[in-house]
Parts: sequence; C-alpha cells; structure tokens
Amino acid sequence: MGRLFWKLFFAFWLTLGVTVASTGVTTLWLGDMEIRAKDSVLAADKRHKFVLEMAASLLRHGGAQALREWMAEASTNVGMVPPLYAINEAGQDILQREPPADALARARQLTQDSDQASGALRVATPVDGRLLLFIPLALAPQPPDNRPPLWVLLLMGTLASAAVSAALAYYLTRPIHSLRWAFNAAAAGALDTRVASRIGKRRDEIADLGGDFDRMVHRLEILLATQKRLLRDISHEFRSPLARLHAAVGLARQDDSKLGISLIRIEKEAERLDKMLGETLTLARLENGCAQMPRESFDLAELIEDVAEDARFEAWLSHRQVHFLKISGVFVDGNPEMLRRAIDNIIRNAVRHTAEGSAVEVSLTVDSAANDQIEIKIKDYGQGVAESDLEHIFEAFYRGQAERTADGFGLGLAIADSAIRAHGGSVVASNVAGAGLLVTIRLSISSMTTQLAA
Repeated sequence: MGRLFWKLFFAFWLTLGVTVASTGVTTLWLGDMEIRAKDSVLAADKRHKFVLEMAASLLRHGGAQALREWMAEASTNVGMVPPLYAINEAGQDILQREPPADALARARQLTQDSDQASGALRVATPVDGRLLLFIPLALAPQPPDNRPPLWVLLLMGTLASAAVSAALAYYLTRPIHSLRWAFNAAAAGALDTRVASRIGKRRDEIADLGGDFDRMVHRLEILLATQKRLLRDISHEFRSPLARLHAAVGLARQDDSKLGISLIRIEKEAERLDKMLGETLTLARLENGCAQMPRESFDLAELIEDVAEDARFEAWLSHRQVHFLKISGVFVDGNPEMLRRAIDNIIRNAVRHTAEGSAVEVSLTVDSAANDQIEIKIKDYGQGVAESDLEHIFEAFYRGQAERTADGFGLGLAIADSAIRAHGGSVVASNVAGAGLLVTIRLSISSMTTQLAA
C-alpha cells in the first residue's frame, strides 16, 4: 500500500470517526438535557402540589392563622415552601398581601373548569369560604428551550464534512492539475518543463509521479538534443565526400583520360560514405537503446586477449607494440561482439596515437570487494589530449585539434562509449604524466546482466 492510500484512508476514517463521535455526543447531551428538564419539572410539580394540598388542609382545620404560622415556620428553611397566596372571593389575600396580578389572572383561568390545576387549587373553608390557592412560581411561563434544533446540528455536521471533503479534494486535484499542465506543455514541445517545483514538498505517489515525469522529459530532452546534433554532424560530415564525388564525376565528364582516376576516387568516397553510414546507424541504435543484443556468458579476459592480438599485428607494421597481461578467466554475461568492438576501437585508437617504438599497455583487474567491479585500462605513450577535449572525445563526430587532419569520422570512441553504457558501465579518459592518454573502462558483472536483460 502506498502513502497516498494511507492518507486517504486516515482522512476518510477520521472524518467518519469525528462525525460518529460528534453525533453520539450531541445525541447524548440533548437526551440528558431533556431528561433533566423533565425530572426538574416533575419534581417541581410534585412539590407545588404538596404545598397546595398542605395549605388547603391547614385552612380547612385551622384557618388563616394556622396557614400563617406554618408558612412562618417553613420560611426558615429556604426553598422549602415557595411563595403562596390564598385569595378570597373578594379578590384579597387572606394573609393581607398584594398578589401579582398576572399570576392571579392565570390561576383563575386555569381553575375555571376544574378546581385543581398545576400550581393552583380552589378550596372551601368553614371560616373564609371558597379560596383560590396558587403559587406564582408554578404559574410563571416556562423559559424557552435554548437547545439548538436538530436541523441546525445536521447543517453544522454537513458543513464540517463538506469543508473536510473540499480540503481533501483540493489536496488531491491541485497536483493533478499541475501534472496536466506539464503534460500539455511537453506535448506542445516544451521539454524544459518541470513539475516538481509546482507540486511542492509532498511525499506520496503523486509527488513520485511528478519526479518520474521530470526524469522522463529530461531524458527526452537529451535524446532530442542528441538527435539534432547527430543530424547536424551527419550533414556536415557527409558534405565533404559528396563534394568529392561530384568533383570526380565532373572531372570524368570533362576529360575522358581522367575516367580511371575518377572511378577510383568515386569508389573510395562511396566506401567512406558506406562505412560512415553504417557506424552512424550503429551509434543511433545504441544511443536510443534499440540495438538487439543477445546475451551469452563469455570470458572477458579471453576476448581482450583476442582484440589485443589483432591490434598487436597491426601495431607491428608501424613499429609499435601492444602488451596485455592476461589473468585467469573472468566470465561475464553480456554481448561479446558489442564489447569486442568497443574495446577494439579504444585499443586501435591508442595504437594510432602512441609514439613509434612504444607500446600500448592493456590491463584487466577485478575487485570482488566492490561488487565484482571490473576495470579495464588502456594506456598509450602519445602526446595525450588537450584538457579542453577530454570531456568531448566520446561525442559523435568530435575530433580534437590534433585530429582535424587525421583519417576517421570521430565515431569510434562514441560507439565504444554507447556500447559500454549499454552494459551498465562507464568510460573515462585522462592524461598521464610521463605517458599519453589513459582510458579506463569500468563494468559491474551484476550491472551488465541487469542492463542487458532490460
């Protein structure tokens, strides 16, 4: 499960949990308030009924004096007997107090049809006649219910869930809009578009997708730039032999005696074009990862020995040598022909540049402690390469200052670099004090197997 999954899971789970908890708490709170209110009203009604019945009994048996004494005695206990009025038929309180007019009117209204109502009671006494007993507190209008209605609570819950949902939707859709913008920009040809800065510091699958997009367009930008440079270099390199072909054809047309020389030149230039075209296609397939590379297990040390032996024969003709100290078998899994061509190009280049009477030194080492790192070093004793040219000598059609008039197309080292990178390796060049150029090839056995399997 990815990080985005857990973010969504916890967001929905938290929202659901908060909704359930708030609903439960609100329901319990409202229920408790309602129960408490009912209990309070019921208790008050019972107390008021008791006080009214007690006052009625005292009036029947002891008259106003008995009621007055009981109320005076009960007044010492605060809250035991609420304010009580006994109104005779003349509308006067027999205890000689001024009754509240609104409470009196309400008590009379409530007892019109029945002698007893909540908070009011009519009683007949032998001394004072018919009396109206009432408690103003019990007749007072009930305070309004300040509890929020259910629809308000539902609205609050809906708004809260809508806010959480909106925040979550914005969190998810904002980077997706950025990705859509980036894809549209890349589709329009803007391969310098990058989306990581617009996504921000997210750490989830969407951020990973943005990083993958940036790496993809970066790779496309490099491939497109390489393709443009390759086409530009091809057009430049092909122009010279084509010009010579046209010159040879024109010479043959002008002078029949020059026909043989012209045909020789045409054949030579055609061979040069064919060779250049073949190497260009090989380089293009390697750089675009389209080369079909069957894998097999082979002895790399034996392969280098064969290449060194072939180069040794050519070097002998120009009074040069190739030395290779063979070690025990180093078996790797890769494409032998591709590596043979890469190593052969580098060794032949070293033989061509090493000083006459010197030797090209080739070595092979394996470091088992560094993940079976293979290192191949090829050193010549020539004049080396200008420092400004070192980082460019593996580029297609690149020839340094010393190579401007030399034979070749500047593709050999580029093909070698692409072949070695296709095997998951690297190649670098450096000048060596007291010698010439040192080319170091580094390969990893596990990397070679993985790259070619892909």
